[in-house]
Amino acid sequence: MQRCAATRSSSSAAGPGRRAGRCAASQQDQQQQEQQQQAGGPPALVGEDAALFDPSQQSLRSWGFFGVLLTGVLALLYPVWIAPGLGLGDSFIAGLSSLSGDSSVVMLEILLVFAIAHSGLAFLRPYGEEAIGARAYRVVFALVSLPLAIAAVVYFIDHRYDGVPLWNVRGVTGVHELVWGLSFLSFYFLYPSTFNILEVAAVDEPKLHMWETGIMRITRHPQMVGQAIWCLAHTMWIGSSFMVVTSLGLMAHHLFGCWHGDYRLKRKYGEAFDAVKARTSTLPFAAILDGRQQLPQDYYKEFLRGPYFALVPLCVGAYLCHPLMQRAAYFLGW
Repeated sequence: MQRCAATRSSSSAAGPGRRAGRCAASQQDQQQQEQQQQAGGPPALVGEDAALFDPSQQSLRSWGFFGVLLTGVLALLYPVWIAPGLGLGDSFIAGLSSLSGDSSVVMLEILLVFAIAHSGLAFLRPYGEEAIGARAYRVVFALVSLPLAIAAVVYFIDHRYDGVPLWNVRGVTGVHELVWGLSFLSFYFLYPSTFNILEVAAVDEPKLHMWETGIMRITRHPQMVGQAIWCLAHTMWIGSSFMVVTSLGLMAHHLFGCWHGDYRLKRKYGEAFDAVKARTSTLPFAAILDGRQQLPQDYYKEFLRGPYFALVPLCVGAYLCHPLMQRAAYFLGW
């Protein structure tokens, strides 16, 4: 299967708000797509093949730099944002808490600030990249988003049982295993773009990808679906009104993200995104069931790739680290 390459307009008038970078299929690609359709097979890819990982294309230097960069960022975050009595996180939480004494309201305030910053910077991305470059803009994006994400996670852990207890099924046989399984599944939807983790850290030049294979065949918005599964599992386990409110806030942001993500891909890729949108769906499996998404016979091979396997130790590690995360959150007392 071949993919067509996105082309950038050479005209300076075609700014980031225009459809710069439309993906134009060559005659060879079009002929291949027609042949596949006539043969009854799935059409050729217009977007990108997700989760490809070729060890021969990897650089130890790049991964080493990623490790150094990650260590440095975390070391800097502690005194600047996290450290009790010193970091700005205390002041941030105190400021929002002064607006309401209800922890559920404060949680929504934190999520709202994060949503405005995260989605706002994503909307401004083409303009920012044009002004300061893709790598520099990714650094700005991370420096704003990461502290806010930490604040949301810490505050959630500290207050997850606040509010009104609605149910308690934690002692019911099988519930723990069900919650763990759903949480594990959610990670396969939540993190489709960590396949390019070096771009996330700006070691490689960041790009706005239009994935079309793997999990994207099931749903065009896997992060929204993964968040819904995660919220279902944790709401079932925790059973508090605070958890219900938190889940509603998270889902509101992710549902907005469905529209916003489509808008940004349409802005960048134009008609190529229309083609991808036509054969994918927001609702899981909808495009497959109504025939718009034709799965290749070897579809399962799209999941037999390194990044998907890497999610297994990540999920297990996140589960085993729950006690450590809770201790750290209780220590901060946000």
